[in-house]
Amino acid sequence: MTPLVSIVIPAYNAAATLPYTLESATGQTWPRKEIIVVDDGSTDDTAAVADRFASKGVKVVSIKNRGLAGAVNYGVSRCQGDYIQELDADDILGPDKIERQLAARRAGDSKRLLLSSPWAHFYYRTNRARFVRNAFWQDLSPVEWLMRKLGENLHMQNATWLVSRELAEATGGWDERLDYDQDGEYYARLVSLSAGTRFVPEGSVFYRLSGSHRVSYIGDSDKKKESLLRSMKLHVQYIRGLEDSDRVRRACLAYFQTWFSIFHPSRPDLAAELQSMAAQFQGELVPPQLPIKYAWMQPLVGSQTATRMQTTLPQFKSGLISKWDKAMFWLETRYAQ
Repeated sequence: MTPLVSIVIPAYNAAATLPYTLESATGQTWPRKEIIVVDDGSTDDTAAVADRFASKGVKVVSIKNRGLAGAVNYGVSRCQGDYIQELDADDILGPDKIERQLAARRAGDSKRLLLSSPWAHFYYRTNRARFVRNAFWQDLSPVEWLMRKLGENLHMQNATWLVSRELAEATGGWDERLDYDQDGEYYARLVSLSAGTRFVPEGSVFYRLSGSHRVSYIGDSDKKKESLLRSMKLHVQYIRGLEDSDRVRRACLAYFQTWFSIFHPSRPDLAAELQSMAAQFQGELVPPQLPIKYAWMQPLVGSQTATRMQTTLPQFKSGLISKWDKAMFWLETRYAQ
């Protein structure tokens, strides 16, 4: 029988972007699918926007705000699919993404095989997105995938994955204790329990850049910093459960060093805890140094302001690019109509 694919879309105040996400979901070339939008206590027109797609088979369920992890868990609990496709309410699937991935299955494959695909950033125009090859663009065993994630600071966007029901049930739900890196922790746990990943280069996912309002933005949030450290501890637990070796130790130390700047010097308690974790791996974390293009500011404005500029200037630049891309998207859409 042709597998049923459930596309689960958690949505919170996503009325502006949800139509494009739903067009990509309903337009999937895979014929047997169900689409569930979980309106996570939105205060805008998210539910009304989703309702407009009812004729295309979209189901809408509304819940009291539970956050990203809770909304995904609720959607998965309501779906019936043999495979589950999680899709954030501002991202877009390539039209044959799911079909390409399911076509890549082979006779004798484990039901716990994870299917992935390329992804690229975009603001408004997907035709401007650029796919950049990295070490995830290949079939990998669970430990090799986690080695690359921790050691090279790589990221696989949520919607790239197509997850079998069997593997999802074996993994359990998203961790609702987390306010940051909920997806990173969940998919690391998923990979650790999988039969490995199969990369399908013909598939595609477009990940919208949405500035400081996105869930993945930490900023000065203490809750998110505490959540990140909790997630990091779990990542280390997952990889060491598969292999405890010198190369894993080095990957973990690289992982700690990559994220050390989030905690130092703003949260000395968390920085000390991470330093203690590094010591258990016979390592020591080096206090982060500002890049040259920001370090010259220190004598003029002070270390704290120069450090803040390292975050705010790229955000300002990204905001300008986003506004330009939005204007061009509007013009191109108007011209096409």
